[in-house]
Order: sequence, then C-alpha cells, then structure tokens
Amino acid sequence: MPLFWRIFLLNAVVLITATALLLGPVTVSTPVLLTEAAVLTAGLAAMLVANALLLRVGLAPLQRLTRAMTTTDLLRPGQRPAVAGRGEIAELISTYNTMLDRLEDERATSSARALSAQEAERRRIAQELHDEVGQSLTAVLLQLKRTADHAPQELREELRLVQETTRGSLDEIRRIARRLRPGVLDELGLVSALKALATEFGGYGLTVQHRLDPDLPGLGREAELVLYRVAQEGLTNAARHADATRAEITLRRTPVGVELRVRDNGRGIGDSAEGAGIRGMRERALLIGAGLGVGPPGHRAPGTDGDPGTGSAVGSHHGPGTEVRLTVPVPAPGSPATRRAASPEPPP
Repeated sequence: MPLFWRIFLLNAVVLITATALLLGPVTVSTPVLLTEAAVLTAGLAAMLVANALLLRVGLAPLQRLTRAMTTTDLLRPGQRPAVAGRGEIAELISTYNTMLDRLEDERATSSARALSAQEAERRRIAQELHDEVGQSLTAVLLQLKRTADHAPQELREELRLVQETTRGSLDEIRRIARRLRPGVLDELGLVSALKALATEFGGYGLTVQHRLDPDLPGLGREAELVLYRVAQEGLTNAARHADATRAEITLRRTPVGVELRVRDNGRGIGDSAEGAGIRGMRERALLIGAGLGVGPPGHRAPGTDGDPGTGSAVGSHHGPGTEVRLTVPVPAPGSPATRRAASPEPPP
C-alpha cells in the first residue's frame, strides 16, 4: 500500500473513533440529537478531505523523487529532482542528489580507466598484427614469389592465385590494425584522421562525404580520440546494420566547443533498443563531459547549443536515416577533464 494511503487511513481511523465516541458515551445530549450527528458527520468529512489534501501536498516531493528514481540513467547525467518540501523530505531528496553525483563521478572514473585499458589493448593487438602477423605474411609472399619464379609453368598460375589471396589477407590485417590503432590521429591530427576514416569506409560500399572545419579549438588527445571513435562507430553502424548507401561526417566549431555529426540514409533505429555500440559511445561521451544524441536527422542532442541543424540530402534518397550528434565542450584550464587529458596513460 502506498505511503499516502497508509497515513491517510491511520488518520481516518483516529478521526472516526473520535467521532464515534462523541456520538456515543462522550456526548452532550442523550439521546443524540439529529443536528449534533449532522454537524459531527460534516466535520468528520471536512477533516478527512483536509487531511487528504494536506497529505497529498506534503508527500508530492516524494512522488517526484520516486519518478526520478525510476527514470534515472547514469549514461544521461545531470537529471536531478528539485529539492522541495521541508524537514526530512527535503533532506532525503538532497541526499539522493548527492548520491547521484557520487555515482556519476565514480562511473566516469571507472569508465575512464576501462576505456584507457581498452585503448592500450587495442594498440598492443594492432602492434602485434603489424609486427608479427604482417611480417610473417610478407615473408610468405616473398617465398611464394621465389617459388613461382622457379616452378613449372603449370604451377605458376596456381601459385599466383595463392599470392593474391595472401596479399588480400595482408591488406585486411593492415586495415584491421589501422582501425584498432588510428596512427594517423596521433601523427596528422583529427581532421586528417576523419578524412582517412571516410576514405576507408568507401571500400565497404558506403559513399562518405565530409565537411570538416580546420579551425578547431584545442581539445586534447582524449577528446580527439573520443570524437574519432564515435565517428568510427557511427559509420560502422551505417555500413553493417542500417543498410545505408551514403553517409556524411560534419565537424564544426561551436561557441562552446566542437560538434560532430554522422548522418546516413539507412533504415533508422526506430523504437529498437540501444545496442552495445551506442552505449559504448555514451560511455566515451561521459568520459569528456560531452553530450550525445542518436536519432533521426535534425534531432537535438543533449547539451546542444544553437540551431538543431540544417537538412541534408544524405537521408533523402534511401530511408529516414540516423544522425549521431556529439557536442564536445572545451574544458577550462584546471578542470577535471583537462587534468584527465593531461595525465599519463597506464602502461599497456
């Protein structure tokens, strides 16, 4: 039974008992006059109504707190119930908000450690693919070439087919290594890395256009890596799951930071639940205090400042499409995000 009804029924029992006593042994007139009974009954009804209204008003902050508890998502931070009421109720809401602050800070810290470890593992695997597997396949290619040069004519064609298969495997391993470790991001910067990413996905049957603002504020290595990974995941979803044929990457400067948009002309996400890829993007956005929105083109992402975006021809030829929109604020000097970006990464 809800708390409101428990308190209301308890008060009602007390009032009804008091009224019964007044109508029974504790009464002014014997027998009870009709006017006395009417007055007492009307008074009881008025007290019950007033009691219900006062309880409803007094317990309303608790109902709002209950709704906030059922809708709170740590991947969408910043949602707090307003501190209302008096005494213990206001203290309870303040304590809940403090608990949410602590949970979000702890989740951000643990996510930062997990993602840093993940990036270190990606670099290690990419290095091993490049140094071990890549060199082994290169040696195999050289051996096949020498063997084909000295092989009989009837075997040369088969050996050339094996060479082509091995060369294709080597190219695929190099592509996997580049996706695991975006070396171009470290060497040439974010804009060049996004251009290379658009070119790479062009080989998967996805035509990717890009509009990249070269005049970007200083973001730090951590924010640039998050922007790159979100763009990579958005294009991966467009190519693998959305049945898209065209996509567009937009990176522009905003009054508060940088905004990244990845649009496609695929099926759209509709009412389907968010998968591991989108939740991973939200984890990365939390890491740098960015706002992430995933939906139809033109939607407004959390933390967006300014216009919701102009239309695009990307989504007009194939399907409703999906837009991933990431708004990255530029951290102030000395902020936690700046300190995290400047801190050294854990060793692989």
